[in-house]
Amino acid sequence: MLGNFTYANPTKLYFGDDSLKYLNDELPKYGKTVQLIYGGGSIKKNGIYDQVVAILKANGKTVVEDGGVMPNPTVEKLNEGVKIARENKVDFLLAVGGGSCCDYAKAVSVSVHCDENPWEKYFIRFEEPSCKVVPVACVLTMVGTGSEMNGGSVITNHEKHLKIGHVFGENVMPKFSILNPKFTLTLPKRQMVSGIYDIFNHICEQYFSGTDDNTSDYLAEGLMRSVIHSSLIAVENPQDYEARSNIMWCATWALNTLIAKGKTTDWMVHMLGQAVGAYTDATHGMTLAAVSLPYYRHIMPYGLAKFKRFAINVWGVSAEGKTDEQVAKEGLAALENWMKKIGVSLNITELGATPNSLVKQRVKYLGSLKPTSYATSATVASVPLSSISLATARRYVRIKWPMDWPKASCNLLFSRVLLTPMARQKAFTSRSGFLYMERSTSSAFSRNGLLATSACRSGEKSIFRDANSSF
Repeated sequence: MLGNFTYANPTKLYFGDDSLKYLNDELPKYGKTVQLIYGGGSIKKNGIYDQVVAILKANGKTVVEDGGVMPNPTVEKLNEGVKIARENKVDFLLAVGGGSCCDYAKAVSVSVHCDENPWEKYFIRFEEPSCKVVPVACVLTMVGTGSEMNGGSVITNHEKHLKIGHVFGENVMPKFSILNPKFTLTLPKRQMVSGIYDIFNHICEQYFSGTDDNTSDYLAEGLMRSVIHSSLIAVENPQDYEARSNIMWCATWALNTLIAKGKTTDWMVHMLGQAVGAYTDATHGMTLAAVSLPYYRHIMPYGLAKFKRFAINVWGVSAEGKTDEQVAKEGLAALENWMKKIGVSLNITELGATPNSLVKQRVKYLGSLKPTSYATSATVASVPLSSISLATARRYVRIKWPMDWPKASCNLLFSRVLLTPMARQKAFTSRSGFLYMERSTSSAFSRNGLLATSACRSGEKSIFRDANSSF
């Protein structure tokens, strides 16, 4: 492993079919008033709500209801939750639901005592909380996001057509999470398979980066094989506890930052998927599935060794008598076949995207960069969201960002193409250390929203350029 890193994860997990009882052990550690966060009401139908409320009351807690969290939590819902917390002087946030509820709870936690606009502070400027953070815990009822053991929070702004994630630090991660696989058994099949692909793609986003021999990649391959195996069982029999428990455990380890250690990571499929979700409000895992194959098939020639390894170690493709390219293509074909078997979406038109889903914005960058010889603004050409494909990808080149330049963990991207003014930021790089250049205008921008010109040094390798292209 070539990367330098520190690893810590403060979230305590209780796993198994009796795990809810441990809520009794944890609740005494926190204040009296608990904001109970949940979604559309399914937990009231399946009995989980009654079980949780009974434990809260047995521990002398005052319960403040905050239901109605939608699959893609909105900025309006965030503001509503913050108001509830402030008016009731909430001490503790307990999310009972899937990743959206957990994400939402974390967004509320950093916003209750924030004296600024939370959307602007956390999801546009990507600042960290400087105020008191209300502690969060999760009782998981749907798997996929890994939000139960990380600092991630994704919020949607429909007015601005933005769906943006912020990965907060250890102080925002859930204090504990309860993972009872039985709580996932009543989930509709489409939501189950959406979560399964979300898990798988979380692993891919970390796996398809770097060229060194990295322990994290071996862990990732094992997790992917487990997801594939258990998913095929669960699709045939959603009530199979063993399969569902393995899927739940894989989901947590897919995105609790462990397998990202020593990796640059990528996250471009998520950026593309979130762009689609911002317009269509489609289920997150389905948006990832819809954009994955075009993206992977396009970058495959530039990461051929890794895609060959993926084919052999994850899908069991035989390399005998085949070129590296043939092996890599068979691996992606196997991925596609598996996606079809579990029933995820394979194109964004299924999700409601149309050729009219166009975005054109002029973005101004008013900050400073190192070196300082870059332009302050550029225009991004319109890109139909329904054309997230090879044709779209080929319009861009990807260049390694010098690692000694300033960084900020921003989360906008190139192919939305939905960029937000970032004037108050002082420096940007993409999370994976890459920026993107549109060939037709020679205007470079990171997937985070930075625009400049001539930002690429001649001769640097890119994965989105033709063989005879140079900058």
